[in-house]
Parts: sequence; C-alpha cells; structure tokens
Amino acid sequence: MDQIGFLEPRPAVLSRRRDIVADLLDLLPEGCLVHEPRELVPFETDAFVSYRRLPLAVALPETTQQVAAVLKYCHRYGVPVVPRGAGTSLSGGAIPQEDAVVVGLSKMAQILEVDYANRTATVQAGVTNLSISDAVSADGYFYAPDPSSQLACTIGGNIGMNSGGAHCLKYGVTTNNLLGVKLVLIDGTIVELGGKALDAGGLDLLGVVCGGEGQLGIVTEATVRLIARPEGARPVLFGFDTSEEAGACVADVIGAGIIPVAIEFMDKPAIEICEAFAQAGYPMDVEALLIVEVEGSEAEMDAMLASIIEIAGRHGVKVVKESQSATEAALIWKGRKSAFGATGRIADYICMDGTVPLGQLPHVLRGTAEIVARYGLRVANVFHAGDGNMHPLILFNANDPEDAARAEAAGNDILKLCVDAGGCLTGEHGVGIEKRDLMRHQYAEADLAQQMAVRAAFDPQWLLNPSKVFPLEGRPAA
Repeated sequence: MDQIGFLEPRPAVLSRRRDIVADLLDLLPEGCLVHEPRELVPFETDAFVSYRRLPLAVALPETTQQVAAVLKYCHRYGVPVVPRGAGTSLSGGAIPQEDAVVVGLSKMAQILEVDYANRTATVQAGVTNLSISDAVSADGYFYAPDPSSQLACTIGGNIGMNSGGAHCLKYGVTTNNLLGVKLVLIDGTIVELGGKALDAGGLDLLGVVCGGEGQLGIVTEATVRLIARPEGARPVLFGFDTSEEAGACVADVIGAGIIPVAIEFMDKPAIEICEAFAQAGYPMDVEALLIVEVEGSEAEMDAMLASIIEIAGRHGVKVVKESQSATEAALIWKGRKSAFGATGRIADYICMDGTVPLGQLPHVLRGTAEIVARYGLRVANVFHAGDGNMHPLILFNANDPEDAARAEAAGNDILKLCVDAGGCLTGEHGVGIEKRDLMRHQYAEADLAQQMAVRAAFDPQWLLNPSKVFPLEGRPAA
C-alpha cells in the first residue's frame, strides 16, 4: 500500500528559511518562536503518529494581533501555515511540512468572559475543552461537547474538526454550541463572525468555518453556548450477547423518539481493555455493552429508562445495571473516556471515525469484523452509538511496516463501508490527511470542485493547511 503523500515543499521558501526565521523573531515577543531543529521535534506530528514532518518554524503568538502579523507575513512571502491546537488530531490535521510555519495557540488560553444572562462564554482558542465546564460548574452550568480528549484538546481544534463527544446525542456537536468566532484570514485581516445572538444575520459563514480544518483562517477567540446542568443524571449499563443485538437496540430506541443524553457502545475487546484499566464494574460475560445515560428529575429518568429497558428486552438484553452512586457513575464514564488511552497500553492502533445511519449499525459492525479479520488484524469497537459515529480501533504493530500498511488498508475499507451504507467519512475527527484520498469515494468531482472553490475564496494561494482535506490531484492552481 502506498503511503499518504504530502505536497512537495516550496523551494523558494526553503531557500529563505534563515531570513523567514529572522523576520518572525522580529514580529513576535521573546520566547514565542521555536526554530532550532531539536526543539521542533514535538511539533512534527499529532495524535496520528504514523506520519511526521519537521516544520520550518513554530510561532506561538499571545494575541490575535500577533497571529495576524504572522499570517500577513506568510501570505506576503508565500509561506504555508499549519494551525495547531493541542495536537490531539487523530486524522493528521496538525501535521506540518518542511516549508510550513506552524501557528500554535497554546499561549492563548484565557477565558475572557462568562455571561450567564446570555448563557455564553467567550474564550481564547487555546482554552481546553474541559476548562470551560470547570470554570462554570460551581454556578450550575457546563459546555456540552465532550470529546474523549477533552482534558487536553482545545476549543480552536474542536472548531476546526467540529468535534463531538459522548453527550452530543442530546446537545449536538461543536457547531450546535458555537455562537461566534474571531477569525484571522491568511492575509492578516481580522474578522468577527456571529456573536452572542442565537442567529447572526447574513450568510452563515460561521457554519463554513466550523469544520473547516484550519483551511479558511485561524480562529483565535470563540463564543460558545453554556447549558444549565440537569436536575439529575444516571448512566445505565446494558449487556448483550452480540454486537448486532446491541446495534439494533440503539436504532429502535432512537426510532421510538427517545433521546437519552448519551448512548455509547463497546464490544467484548473494548470492554475487557477498559475494565482492566478503570475497574468500572462493567459486566464481563457479555459480547457488547451500551452505556445509556438519561437525565432530568427522578420521575423523568425512571420513565425514560422503563421505555429503554422494554426495548432492550426485545433485543435479548442480558444485563441491566444502573449506577447507584455518583462514584459508580464517575467510574462508568472513566472507563469510556479512557478507552483510547487504555487501548494504547496493549497495542498500537488506528482509531477510525466514520458515521452511518442507525439502521445500518448491525450491518456495518458485521462488515467491520469481516474486514479486519481479512487483513489478519484485531479490532476493538467503542463509539457514539446514538448518532452512529463509529470508532473502530484497529490494533497492529507499529514496528512492522507490513502490519501498519494492513491496518491503514483495513481502515480505508471500513470507511468505504460506512459511505456505502449511506454514511460519511467522518463524524468528528475531520479528514486531515488520513481520509483525504477517500474524498472521491464520497463526493463526485463537481461536489469537490464546489468545496475547493469555497476554500480558494478564503485562501487563493492554498497556504493554510495545504496538504489536508482535498485530494492532491485535481486541485486548482494556486
């Protein structure tokens, strides 16, 4: 299998490396530019560690104006720019290239305003996801999108990839909780999109930027929605004898018009991995597990659970286990939130990210198992079942190039299966480089041409995150 390719570095940029570094040192405060080769190594990849490139330099601005100055300079001299949050991207969205300046936002990590009257928070892009909820929890509020990496991932990165999380079944993904951004365009222009109002006038450019993977501009500030904490919340474990029964149960629960706050899925390998790490009390004698969380008053939770248990019974549910305390509830979610890290203790893995219609979950779960077995590999499935956002973890040996190639090929086949089942290539991880060459499997050439035209309207020279999202062949000339 051929490795994923990158654009060839621009010789004119590489030849001016020393001058570019000197100029950027003049633009930024002391300590805000990384340029020594050994100090660049931490920025050569992100969580998609199969690929890495050493960048030309890394700018770490402290203000929006400094971001604008760097972009204006790079635009003037044709220097590619790769935006970076915390580097937790699982699709290679923040992997640089040799002629690129990485613009990292880690120094822009302040919560600027909390406005309870309008139920909003305005934050810099380097603020971590979880820190927003931490800042407002004492007053009874939280920020809903909760990726598994929420302890580390930043709001800027969440906006770039339109990140989701376990509780997005009820509350929506990033785009549903984002009200406004401050955006720096490639020429250094600073614009503001949206605001505190529920819906801003004019074209929905905010909807274009969210999920744009840093190709349209760099978000430096965001205004997000705060939600009042519910009266109560209760996670419940449902164990099944087969993954297909669990998948069919999910489809029937949603089909009945029941919307819990979360429905998470684990198969047998994932249950064993997570239980060994978190000791969360997961049942070990089942082949598939659903974590279903309901919220509201005691009466509301009891009524919703009664309906879900009745539906689960029609699908041969083997175990129903309700959390009996806040400690038990926390352990249940610790196991789920730790799934990716816990899996990394036993093997290297690629975490896939495809979305399918709920009615296709049993079919795609069977197909996933068949694909992985065909390549002689193992898979652990743990994902957001309520909205069909699948995350098969394909286990392999990263020190064996053939094994790694088989894992990538299996992942590509799984994503094609998701598309063929009526789904799409990504639910929350983005396209990055990982899925870039599969875009033609989902989109016709006319569709891709329209998307690239929108991208070029923001960045005619294709300087922002240039090797990502769109197939390298067939791009318009910059």
